[in-house]
Amino acid sequence: MPVENNGRLGPAPVRPGSGAAPLSRPRLAVLERLRLLGRPATSSDLAAELGAHPNTVREHLDALVDQGLVIRERGPARGRGRPAWRYAAAEGEPDPRVRDYAGLATALAGHLERVSPDPAADGLEVGREWGRELATGSSADSAAAGSAGRARHRVVGLLRELGFDPQADARATTVALRRCPLLDAARRHPQVVCQVHLGIVRGALEVYRGDPEPTALLPFAEPGACRLHLRTAAATDG
Repeated sequence: MPVENNGRLGPAPVRPGSGAAPLSRPRLAVLERLRLLGRPATSSDLAAELGAHPNTVREHLDALVDQGLVIRERGPARGRGRPAWRYAAAEGEPDPRVRDYAGLATALAGHLERVSPDPAADGLEVGREWGRELATGSSADSAAAGSAGRARHRVVGLLRELGFDPQADARATTVALRRCPLLDAARRHPQVVCQVHLGIVRGALEVYRGDPEPTALLPFAEPGACRLHLRTAAATDG
């Protein structure tokens, strides 16, 4: 699969809506209802579902279209007049768990750099706690014990859900992270945000019954990706 690369080291942003401000609660409700419907719907359809005014829902939908989170298309012709617009949730949008924390993560990184004696260590611990929470609520089966290799594959699956577009080797020991849902924050505060990402990996590995310690993240390591090692050379597990 080709990697989008503009000559800069490191990953690309997540496709639709990358860098967008966190959604307001009403706008997020419109997006979530559209996702749950699983089919194109008109603004009137969504207004009826949400118990809201069609004009208000249409404003939210148009804003979501501008952010790349919703696709708009003309419906089939029925009688006279122009066919109504139909809306559908865009595929490949950022996971809401990351999108809605993007602004907070940026603010946290700036705060830690100002006040913490060791912002990287604090960022790592914050990420570790976040990783435990994300893994507990992920689609992977975190309850069943398995091999270290299975745990690594689960982490790759979680990173895919979060929008990192991971490309792993056969044993999931080395992973290219080709997209970053917090790319702007990572470029501004790399020592904190990138440690948060490493912490997410280690926290998830704890939940998936893997070994979190022999892991390393090389931010902006190559054109088009960061490099994640889920099993360093010193590790001997399967």
